[in-house]
Amino acid sequence: MQVTSKGQVTIPQEIRNRLGLLPYTDVEFELAGDHARIRKARREDRGSGRGRLVLDALGGTADVRMSTDEIMALTRGVARRPKRRK
Repeated sequence: MQVTSKGQVTIPQEIRNRLGLLPYTDVEFELAGDHARIRKARREDRGSGRGRLVLDALGGTADVRMSTDEIMALTRGVARRPKRRK
């Protein structure tokens, strides 16, 4: 494996899987003698788990306007009739 001219290397898939390194996961490097260690960065107050990554990636992507009541009805499996206009 080579370091690119930009100082980048590809972390092998097996290692990413074992460490749970998803795209955009923050990592830390630590020098240990003549080698370096990589690990997930320590969590921040705002949360940095898998759920946070998913929410960050999906933020602002909705394209259908629904009320909170309509969304809740969908999540509960309740069919709601549209309101009739008078």
